[in-house]
Amino acid sequence: MAEKQISLPAKLINGGVAGIIGVTCVFPIDLAKTRLQNQRNGQQIYKSMWDCLRKTLRSDGYFGMYRGAAVNLTLVTPEKAIKLAANDYFRYHLSKTGSPLTLSKEMLAGCGAGVCQVIITTPMEMLKIQLQDAGRLAAQKTVKGIQCMPPGTKHLNTIPVLTRAYNVGPTSAARKVSATQIASELLRTEGIKGLYKGLGATLLRDVPFSVIYFPLFANLNKLGKASSDDKAPFLYSFTAGCIAGSTAAVAVSPCDVIKTRLQSLSKGANEETYSGIVNCARKIWMKEGPSAFFKGAGCRALVIAPLFGIAQVVYFLGVGETVLEMAQFNRLMA
Repeated sequence: MAEKQISLPAKLINGGVAGIIGVTCVFPIDLAKTRLQNQRNGQQIYKSMWDCLRKTLRSDGYFGMYRGAAVNLTLVTPEKAIKLAANDYFRYHLSKTGSPLTLSKEMLAGCGAGVCQVIITTPMEMLKIQLQDAGRLAAQKTVKGIQCMPPGTKHLNTIPVLTRAYNVGPTSAARKVSATQIASELLRTEGIKGLYKGLGATLLRDVPFSVIYFPLFANLNKLGKASSDDKAPFLYSFTAGCIAGSTAAVAVSPCDVIKTRLQSLSKGANEETYSGIVNCARKIWMKEGPSAFFKGAGCRALVIAPLFGIAQVVYFLGVGETVLEMAQFNRLMA
């Protein structure tokens, strides 16, 4: 049986449902990834992903592990829709001749999808990182017993964050920062470009990710098809999504570390500031060594693999198609 062509509205629904479920399931691991990537040598608050999650749970409670999740949940639907639709759009136009897509054309389609998605990904990641990293900075202040206000820090450093200290009594109450406050402050002081800080680094991460993921998934998924017209069994699609996602995630981990560092507006005591991608990469290499580029790589793989696995579940079940069919049926019955 030929594989059913999925409509754009169905893709939007499937991408949104997959994104919302996926973000809810794996966001605490993503938070740990951001905090581990932002740690500098000699200033480690967290020893590992599990240590980070344990300390976050103890200090901020269960909901503390979801700092910045609202931004992701709000923007994940348009992000996934753009990424999936763009990849299909480019694949369609590159295969108009009727001949099968070559690997180079599959990579080109993935490249186009990666370029398109940064319209949403960059501001989403920008706001999410500020909220995710706030607990690390608060913990660093508590452990060191200092106020982290090095010369030349950005204006957002002055916004206090509500938290409770590790192993000591609660800190003084302070105003909790929201994504809306951060976005408003950036727009007021820097304009729209403030929300797109780290755009180059986001492109450097998302384009190679899509170039690796989409062709790898397509070719792994083919292994489960009895013929080119058949649909691969669910287990093959699920496994292919997990393998392709985690492989691409680890491969672009150095780019993700650079992006996280560049998009972190608030800095702890004695933490480096960076003027750009090359400057950031050079300082990380010189001061922290090559292993620093793979900080949080395991966390990122653990985040991405379930996300794409969940996406395959949603597509396999045809959630978007079912919703559209029910809506059409209700219109006919009305």
